[in-house]
Amino acid sequence: MRDGDVIRLPGLATAHSHAFQRGLRGRTQRLPAGAAGSFWSWRGLMYRFAERLDPESMYALARFAYAELARHGVTAVGEFHYVHHQPDGTPYGERTTMADAVIRAARDAGLRVTLLRVLYHRAGAGRAPEGAQRRFSDARLEDALADVEALARRWAEEPAVRVGLAPHSVRAVPAEWLEEAARFAAERALPLHAHVAEQRREIRECLAEHGRRPVELLAERGVLGPAFVAVHATHLRPHEVRLLGAARSFACVCRTTERDLGDGAPPLGPLLDAGARLCVGVDSHALGDPFEELRAVELDERVRTEARTVACDGAGLLAAGSAEGYAAIGFEGAEGADRVELDAADPSLAGLGGADAATWADGVIFGASGRAVRRVEVAGEAIVEGGVPRGGSAARRAFEAAVAAIA
Repeated sequence: MRDGDVIRLPGLATAHSHAFQRGLRGRTQRLPAGAAGSFWSWRGLMYRFAERLDPESMYALARFAYAELARHGVTAVGEFHYVHHQPDGTPYGERTTMADAVIRAARDAGLRVTLLRVLYHRAGAGRAPEGAQRRFSDARLEDALADVEALARRWAEEPAVRVGLAPHSVRAVPAEWLEEAARFAAERALPLHAHVAEQRREIRECLAEHGRRPVELLAERGVLGPAFVAVHATHLRPHEVRLLGAARSFACVCRTTERDLGDGAPPLGPLLDAGARLCVGVDSHALGDPFEELRAVELDERVRTEARTVACDGAGLLAAGSAEGYAAIGFEGAEGADRVELDAADPSLAGLGGADAATWADGVIFGASGRAVRRVEVAGEAIVEGGVPRGGSAARRAFEAAVAAIA
């Protein structure tokens, strides 16, 4: 890990991102007097922002969000992309215009990217899409799946781009779509992601519609498996934990966003004990530091259980952020071709001289911040040098202009 004045890490992946939400940072923390804050009140603010996006602003927001991630050591991202259409729900002339803008932003920042094309059909059981949801939704599943195939063809010659499939949630698609999505992804060996049990209301609605909890429904419809990534996996019963573990599915934990939204904390120790795999995601980009995202997995589990060293040590968390994160977004084994270099003289790492590898791993994961990152390489190409991301200044100017026009 340490080589003289440099600490070298393999590539780091954030497996769940909504890049456009970087424009919301600092803009959702206050409420009118007497109003109650919740995920749902935050969602209303996010929807208003999403309604104003166009392909140019989507690119500008994503380009800077990815530059910030690269600056702090991220080399690969899974983009859970659901803003597909024009504000009234009409598809663009080229249906994948918004998805292509996001992919271009990631590649211009130098990151590997998996575009997880989201399936969205409804506001909930028996409810048509409302407001911003019209931008997310498709009336026909075959149109959405055709978009996945079109994206895969368009970017087939780009080795740093993958395409996957993501039913948004059990709330946003009918059960038949879950089954067909699982079949489609399995036939093409695509990553398959979904938001799972993030909110208690989602669970109540799933029980009312299907007589099943979310993980039970996903298991019944053939969604669970080693290519499936359950994003959040927050409010689970013990038998749901066992279902995810037996399937060797991933739990993608997004602690900085889950804290910000008041989501609750997933049962990480039991999930890992059951056999589930772990990766992490930046989600809403409430914070753009992969080291904080990783250590929060263990530290928040300590708070939940009132114990220490519950889920993972530093080496285990590094694996979750590297090899496991890459596997979750379809880049299995590619983390070794990428590199993150930290300055061993950074104040956050002082006192570790002469320590063994395990102590260095603990020191980096539990004590360092992205500010210690000096150089980042993807497939041998430098995308951050001297702590400066490629094209970062121009990306920031365009980002700030886009936010000013939208917010």
